[in-house]
Parts: sequence; C-alpha cells; structure tokens
Amino acid sequence: MTQQTLLFIICFFLSASSAQDRLSGACIGVADGDTITILTQDKQQHKIRLAHIDCPEKGQPYGTRAKQFTSDFCFRKSVVIVYEGKKDRNGRVIGEVFNEQGENLNKALVRAGLAWHYKKYSQDAAYSNLEERARAARIGLWQDPHPIEPWIWRKNR
Repeated sequence: MTQQTLLFIICFFLSASSAQDRLSGACIGVADGDTITILTQDKQQHKIRLAHIDCPEKGQPYGTRAKQFTSDFCFRKSVVIVYEGKKDRNGRVIGEVFNEQGENLNKALVRAGLAWHYKKYSQDAAYSNLEERARAARIGLWQDPHPIEPWIWRKNR
C-alpha cells in the first residue's frame, strides 16, 4: 500500500463529520511540543497548533522532551491535520495531527505524560481520560510532585 493510498484511507475514515476540514502534507518544522509546520502539495505552508492539549514550554521541565516526541512522531513525515476551521490568535490552524499509521499525535502526547488536556478550550472526555491515566501512572511530567501548567508558566513569565 502506498503512502498516498494510506493517507486517503485515513482521510476517508476521519471524514465522519462534514464540519471537519483536512490538510495533508509533510511536516517541515517543529516549533515546540504542540506547534508544527506542514508543507502541502501545492507548496503552501501551514502552522498547526495541536488541539485539545498544551505542552510544557521551552525552558519548562519536559518542554524539550515534548518537542522531541513531536519531532520523532512527525518531522519529515506525511501527516493529515483534521480541524474544524478554527485558528488561534496567532493565525495557526487548530487541529489534530495523524501520522501515516493513523496515530493521533495530540493523544499520544497526553498518553506519554508530555501534555495537559487544555480544558479551557476542550471538553473532549478522551483527553481527560488519557491525562488521568498518565497522572495515575506517574508518566512523564506527572513524575514531578507539583508540575506547573504551561498557561500558568506563561502567565508568570
């Protein structure tokens, strides 16, 4: 099965809701754990902010590990972005990132204990459950007895 065929299959199964849009392309940049840049076939660059989550910031404990995890997951690889037409205040598309195997980067980061479920902007129970499991297992940043949420970290900087 070719990459294009696999991406088509992923897009087909992700199209359950007509309210969702999709972008596909190669990941050409990883700014941090929850921000990537993709290049589509028509040579358009799109900055993507991962939906539902917030990763530790640069300089914050686990910030480098989150960025490395994201890079290992998708840098220089084909990805599909599923989004609802929303952009953040910086003009980034807010979406979920899927690799060629159909794995969800956003959920993988939470599962690995490298991101918080960003409940201010997401009510998705799947992300809450993943965070609760990672916390209970003391995975990743949950090893720290008092991890600081990135939105509080940014506010205090």
